[in-house]
Amino acid sequence: MSANKAILVVGAGDATGGAIARRFAREGYIACVTRRDADKLAPLVSAIEAAGGKAHAFGSDARKEDEVVQLFAHIEKAIAPIEVAVFNIGANVRFPITETTARVYYKVWEMGCFAGFLMGREAARVMLPRAHGSIFFTGASASLRGREGFAAFAGAKHGLRSLAQSMARELGPKGIHVAQIMVDGAIDTEFIRENFPQRYALKAQDGILDPEAIAESYWQLHRQPRNAWTHELDLRPWIEPW
Repeated sequence: MSANKAILVVGAGDATGGAIARRFAREGYIACVTRRDADKLAPLVSAIEAAGGKAHAFGSDARKEDEVVQLFAHIEKAIAPIEVAVFNIGANVRFPITETTARVYYKVWEMGCFAGFLMGREAARVMLPRAHGSIFFTGASASLRGREGFAAFAGAKHGLRSLAQSMARELGPKGIHVAQIMVDGAIDTEFIRENFPQRYALKAQDGILDPEAIAESYWQLHRQPRNAWTHELDLRPWIEPW
């Protein structure tokens, strides 16, 4: 894989987003990772570089149109063409409906849906002239159904799924692979280990999701030939009900 291609991961945290960046970096992609606090990305960048890869960290607010536009322009001009764009912001909160304020609902929608639109639009703008690329959105079980206490989160994830479907139909015939990956279940993170020890104990039975395994699915999606593209992928451990 030529090193003149970049992957942009919006919402590159310590688990799934970071694993995706590392997986593509192993294939020669320049990993461009972003979250609001760029300093928190230092360990990820160091890990990628220690493994022989290339990475750049950015601090940006994915909800701000001007910042997203500038981010894409900078990467395209100064680093490499963006071959893959991944939206991986969660925005998962739980509130009873009567305690869900307008501010909470709007912020969750901004983070979980509107930011996805901004990234998707800018990715489409740079990929369309090349007639090639992948745009992936990380979803959840809330993309398909709402549960008690998750009105804001489900609304955002439903919207993100509809965005992905609309973009897939519009951009697929033009050479761009758009897909949504619904990740359902506890993920092997420090947060789960510290706050849900009983759930984390299921790791011994392969009962929680391994970020590296999730990342492998993103890589395989990107490698698919367009005669057999997957547009929606459901990832869950065998133990997880649905």
